[in-house]
Amino acid sequence: MPEPEGAPVEAPEPAAPAVPDVPAGVEAAPAGTHVPAPAAAPALDAAHVPDVEWRRVSPKYIVVEVVGSLIGMVVFVGALVVVHLLWQPWWALWAAGAVALVSLIGIALEPRRVRSIGYRLREDDLLFRRGIMFQRQVAVPYGRMQLIDITRGPVARALGLAELKFVTAAASTAVTVPGIPMEEADRLRDELVALAETRRAGL
Repeated sequence: MPEPEGAPVEAPEPAAPAVPDVPAGVEAAPAGTHVPAPAAAPALDAAHVPDVEWRRVSPKYIVVEVVGSLIGMVVFVGALVVVHLLWQPWWALWAAGAVALVSLIGIALEPRRVRSIGYRLREDDLLFRRGIMFQRQVAVPYGRMQLIDITRGPVARALGLAELKFVTAAASTAVTVPGIPMEEADRLRDELVALAETRRAGL
């Protein structure tokens, strides 16, 4: 039935504001009360985040290994040649040839050997690996590191490389990481010293 003209029109009631669901057992805050947002999780220190991937040594370390192998080959082969010239034993030249052959094979494999060397900084220890056919992996806990030494030979020093030696109470867990750039070696030494002191203090 149509309404008569001039009759007042009732305005629609405003919709009630939506109230978020409150889990069972939790008392809802009264209307108008400011509820603070949940605190964000603390950010992790980038210096103490474990490595996801292996860190490799510098490719320049191949030169250090090749030069060392060549020097060793020249010394041994030269000594055997001198023995042959002085006393002329039949086996001296054969031994010199065998030493030279083995040394050359080792030099050819040096790039693969260097690429197999790597290390990782995990949450509680440093993991080191090396080797092609016979691989070796050693985990050195930070709390057991007693000395972190940096050594540099003449060839490594000329190439700007160094090696880190980690000394622990157990001689079997002593680890030497070669072929690290000097700046990286200094930074890594300081970081590991701080981690070792923190772990020994039990913090």
